[in-house]
Amino acid sequence: MFPEYAMYGKFSMKSDVFSFGVLLLEIISGKRNNSFYDSDRDLNLLSFVWRYWKEGKGLEIVDPVIVDWSSSTFRPHEILRCIQIGLLCVQERADDRPMMSSVVLMFGSETTAIFFANRVSWPHRSGPD
Repeated sequence: MFPEYAMYGKFSMKSDVFSFGVLLLEIISGKRNNSFYDSDRDLNLLSFVWRYWKEGKGLEIVDPVIVDWSSSTFRPHEILRCIQIGLLCVQERADDRPMMSSVVLMFGSETTAIFFANRVSWPHRSGPD
């Protein structure tokens, strides 16, 4: 559930962007956010993906069904870009999320730069970083 609805009961177009980002990360990882459990320290799929992303291990969250290193059509940089777009869509503050029209442009162009407005954060268990 998107943060602004859970906390304040607010719904907006950016709420749909959040939901799209969750769906994208679920597809890439092969895991569901609402039933995700990691005994380490992550409370949900979003914090799990973010942790792996910031550690430079984004490809390690990808569902093995998607990964085929032997195929000439497998492009890891495209998967990493999709993860980055997914994380951009699920930023905690709605104002930091892009509009869906911008997301479409990001998917359509490898030259469109993607920046996080600020540090993306979600609830997680305390532990060593």
